[in-house]
Amino acid sequence: MRALVISGGGSKGAFAGGVAQYLVENKQNHYDIFIGTSTGSLLVSHLALKKVQKIKEVYTNVDQNSIFSVCPFIIKKKKGVETIGINHFNVLRNILKGSKTFGESYNLKSLIKETLLRDEFETLKESALDVVVTVSNLSINEVEYKSIKELDYEEFCEWVWISCNYTPFMSLVKKNGCEYADGGLGSMVPIEEAIKRGATVVDAIVLQTEVTVFNRMPSINAFSLLTNMFAFMLDRIENSNIRIGKFVATNQNAIINFYYTPTVLTTNSLIFKKDKMTQWWERGLTHAKLKNEEHSQLNAGTE
Repeated sequence: MRALVISGGGSKGAFAGGVAQYLVENKQNHYDIFIGTSTGSLLVSHLALKKVQKIKEVYTNVDQNSIFSVCPFIIKKKKGVETIGINHFNVLRNILKGSKTFGESYNLKSLIKETLLRDEFETLKESALDVVVTVSNLSINEVEYKSIKELDYEEFCEWVWISCNYTPFMSLVKKNGCEYADGGLGSMVPIEEAIKRGATVVDAIVLQTEVTVFNRMPSINAFSLLTNMFAFMLDRIENSNIRIGKFVATNQNAIINFYYTPTVLTTNSLIFKKDKMTQWWERGLTHAKLKNEEHSQLNAGTE
């Protein structure tokens, strides 16, 4: 069995889309399992349906308004570098309404339902494929994996949305008596889960560089400090997931093919820009092609 695993990474998910396009369309890999975390959860259903061009069009046209019903920050540009500043009016208004978060992401929930149609969901559910999204249960400190096989249309769309909710900037969801948030808070790269579900080959798209490099700007306000702190913690979680995944793969005789970003794409993955995300998609496609060509040449050289 073969699995495609896509990590979280906000706007960097466009790069993952390009890599996945090569693997699905050009290389024609057949996947039995698709598992996504956060931004990865937005891609996996459409990749399983092989509707790559559809999700590319939607994904590369997403902006702040597509995601936030209440956007907690404003985008500033200084010396060519984009950073986020606090939208004091929106944040204060949200707090006065009794919200537990600085912003709300109900526009994203609507976009998910507009993009994944009910008949497409039914097609996937009736197929042999398993499509899984990752969520974090903050109430019991557990990571949960929600399979399309166990859910109806409304539930699945909601879990995809929950998987993407990067609290405290996006919505915190109370469901089944528990509070849920972004799956990346617990499992950024769910390789271990893919192997537990029977995968013997895993193609893992990891939305960070393989080698640690300077990839965050100095904090300029409370929000940028908070995003830097979260990014640091998520990087640690990601590295831990990868180490555990490699360990489990070794014990289960599974193979993992990693696809990292070759360079730092952005210093803030909460900023969504059409031109950049379109470039990242194409870069992902090119990177996957070059990586596979190099691998083929190495194999040919050893024969």
